[in-house]
Amino acid sequence: MEKEHRAIAVRKPRWLILVLVIFATGVTSGLGGLALALLLRIVQHVAYSNGPHTMAGQQSFLQEVTAASDLRRFLALCSCGAVAGIGWWLLYRFGTPLVSIRQAVRKGDRMPFGVTLTHAILQIVTVGLGSPLGREVAPRELGAALATKLSARANLTPECTRIMIACGAGAGLAAVYNVPLGGTLFTLEVLLGTFSLSASVAALATCVIATLVAWLGLGHGLQYSLPPVAVSPSIIVWSLLVGPVIGAAAYLFVRVTDAARASAPRDWRLAMWCALVFPIIGLIAIPFPQLLGNGKGLAQAGFDNEVGLALAATLLLLRVIVLVASLRAGAEGGLLTPGLSIGALLGIILGSFWNHIWPIQSLAGFAIIGGAAFLASSMKMPLAAIVLTVEFTGIGQEFLVPLLLAVAGSVSIFHLCRAYADQLMRAPVAIRDQELTPAPLPAGLIAAPYGGLPLDVADNCRTPVDAKTEQ
Repeated sequence: MEKEHRAIAVRKPRWLILVLVIFATGVTSGLGGLALALLLRIVQHVAYSNGPHTMAGQQSFLQEVTAASDLRRFLALCSCGAVAGIGWWLLYRFGTPLVSIRQAVRKGDRMPFGVTLTHAILQIVTVGLGSPLGREVAPRELGAALATKLSARANLTPECTRIMIACGAGAGLAAVYNVPLGGTLFTLEVLLGTFSLSASVAALATCVIATLVAWLGLGHGLQYSLPPVAVSPSIIVWSLLVGPVIGAAAYLFVRVTDAARASAPRDWRLAMWCALVFPIIGLIAIPFPQLLGNGKGLAQAGFDNEVGLALAATLLLLRVIVLVASLRAGAEGGLLTPGLSIGALLGIILGSFWNHIWPIQSLAGFAIIGGAAFLASSMKMPLAAIVLTVEFTGIGQEFLVPLLLAVAGSVSIFHLCRAYADQLMRAPVAIRDQELTPAPLPAGLIAAPYGGLPLDVADNCRTPVDAKTEQ
């Protein structure tokens, strides 16, 4: 009995070791996010910049892309296709199988560090060259991989390791976007699915530490700047009405992107698809440079009231097309920032029509609410989406009322659509099973070989051969 208690005590991590692992996870995730963010700026500078102001962060990526020549945009996307196609094909062909953050958190699988690091770098390089996918998955994967190594070195229990991997992923997100509270909620709501005290403390500590570390090189400014936006009865009513519409659109978006990812090749065809898709995106980007990159510049243009109804409708259609095409080709990346930009465009379109009914002076409010509602449904994280929007934009507390109304309506309709679709998919299976199940015979009947005759008639129909067979 004494040996058993001693073994349990050895397996349990001491509180000091756990504190050190939490601190180390925050520091390494912050440094990893900082390094990937700087790599992104370098790639963007090489691909599109004509001066040192991009490296210093004095000019946005959209401004650099717009200022670049048409030929330079096309060549950059051709390079993006080559890097994506060859890089990911080689990774899938010769590397060990990738382990996603969700698999590591829920199933306890170990994330191979070298392959995960290569996967993250490929995402950052392709986004810097103009891929329409998001960059946020890369720092999350790197943070989770670093947490895996630290947990293994400290010999933590499987449960503590699972929590630390999720905390590392959330800390990476917090570092690159300067969203400590949003990263915490992302860890708890999306990755762990719990708000227990131990998980909450670990997630908050790692995200705050990672954010502070990233301040050393990225600063602590907001991701988006906003013009003055005011809450009015008009925008509150609009939020109530538009939330379900955005939720239905988010459901369709998720179905399409999931299908594109499921159909993406992982063999030699990946290089062929990328070599075909990305030059076409480069040609489309000649008249529409807003399509390049993860969508941050596009969302900022919507917040600045620089996108009208016709341009918003065109960019929304093209944005979804190039996003789905990139996923179908086999490129990897996130959908957080792209989802925010798509929601902002959808909000601008719906808000422009609403302005004819109950006028509001600025479209920026529509864009913010639309982006948050779409992000909440498409990423299945209502609480984290609300907090991320606040930390992204710095909107005032009074604007939370229409924001919450739109998010509630969007998430509700999203789940209703998913439940209805699941019911429709189960219906053919139930009908088929019902057709294959034989109908029960009425009472007093006997089955073949007497063709379902009554028992007394069946006995009279027995032949000598039947009696001999039964004997």
